[in-house]
Amino acid sequence: MDDLPIKNGIVIPAHELEISASRSGGPGGQHVNKTSTRISVRWNISTTHALTEEQKARVLQKLSHKLTDDGELIVHSSASRSQVQNKDMALAQLAQEVRQALHVPKKRMATRISKAVKEQRLQKKSQRSFIKKMRGKKFED
Repeated sequence: MDDLPIKNGIVIPAHELEISASRSGGPGGQHVNKTSTRISVRWNISTTHALTEEQKARVLQKLSHKLTDDGELIVHSSASRSQVQNKDMALAQLAQEVRQALHVPKKRMATRISKAVKEQRLQKKSQRSFIKKMRGKKFED
């Protein structure tokens, strides 16, 4: 098994990933009952050497609802009848979840509406108001 690349040079070493196979649930008859195609991938975030302390803290905080009490992230895949395809999908899903957890959103820069734009908006409003006023009935005394 190879190391799992995440992004920007961050790579999870293969020895930190624990991959196990079990029987899938759902329809499939005899095939489901006798083959172990469901793949579970476990990765302990709190003991990993792939991430810095800041990155660990960010991932632990973002994925807290998906972690076990020991700080392990577990991903299951049983979509395919092939164990190899399920393994690839589970590793890809793990990488995607960690990638999303590591994403740092940009700070929003507050912007101001320029004076010219405000003037233009007010000009259009008064123009529209005039058009609507002209549609009304005119009463002459």
